[in-house]
Amino acid sequence: MTMMKPVFSSFQPLFSPPLPLLRHPRWPWMNSSTTHHHHSNQPKAKLVVIMGATGAGKSRLSIDLSAHLPRPQIINSDKMQLYNGLDITTNKIPPDERKGVRHFLLGDFDSIDADVEPSQYRSTAAFNVAEIASHGDLPVVVGGSNSFIHALLVDTFDPEVDVFAAGSGSVSHVLRYDCCFIWVDVAWSVLRDYLCQRVDEMLYSGMLEELARFYDPAKVENGLVPQLGSDTARREAYEEAVRDIKDNTCRLAKRQIGKIMKLRAAGWDLTRIDATVAFRAVMTKENEKKNESESDSPDVWEREVVEPSVEVVKKFLEE
Repeated sequence: MTMMKPVFSSFQPLFSPPLPLLRHPRWPWMNSSTTHHHHSNQPKAKLVVIMGATGAGKSRLSIDLSAHLPRPQIINSDKMQLYNGLDITTNKIPPDERKGVRHFLLGDFDSIDADVEPSQYRSTAAFNVAEIASHGDLPVVVGGSNSFIHALLVDTFDPEVDVFAAGSGSVSHVLRYDCCFIWVDVAWSVLRDYLCQRVDEMLYSGMLEELARFYDPAKVENGLVPQLGSDTARREAYEEAVRDIKDNTCRLAKRQIGKIMKLRAAGWDLTRIDATVAFRAVMTKENEKKNESESDSPDVWEREVVEPSVEVVKKFLEE
């Protein structure tokens, strides 16, 4: 029985990404100095930024919104999704759901050498922005890692300062791009319930096996994963691990929301899109199949989230 604890310890790094190795070395890395400035005589590149807590529907909105945008290309800014593998655990949008929209920095790092720092993300993502814009396409930055978003967008960036740490001072509102921010927000009580439900769905889809295979393939080969619920002790260990994952997920969401609020307080012009009604509809549809009213309407997400986002972005692009 003592051998089961290491199996579940693999859940702990759920929101602490493994160490990466860049799979595309042609991309430049930032040197020790990362305080690049935008030159006032050059027009700023336009880009759309979709942000929000984990599970708030950012990836879905990015694809739905792309259908209304001129030649969009998406740059991932979710730290967990930078890495290759763990597609279920990190909730990567599957290739067949991307509707042909090209994605950058999605699964492009291997977990070998060292963690990706915000300064490194700033350099690599800026290269992608420039490459996309140079072809007349629209960069769309999507993800929940607000430290990465901040590092990429501010005109002056100091890698030695964590602006989100307590007592670190103010966040700069001077940005090196012309940005349209869409903040997908969901009432906490609804988002919390949805995140817990999503963990259950991810487990059902094979997250446990995926984690075991990633962190210790021998446990899968030896058939340990299918036996996890075979007796009371293992079932209790499993349920404890699931509770930990749900707690970690909710804590992550709260930290992300806190960072977004700090950016907004610093003067970042974030347009808040309230997706609460759409999420309630999803929850109702999943939990009460008999409800044929709002929960079964395919228009709730479109009406509450996609349409107002399209209106905001189109106005931005016309300016």
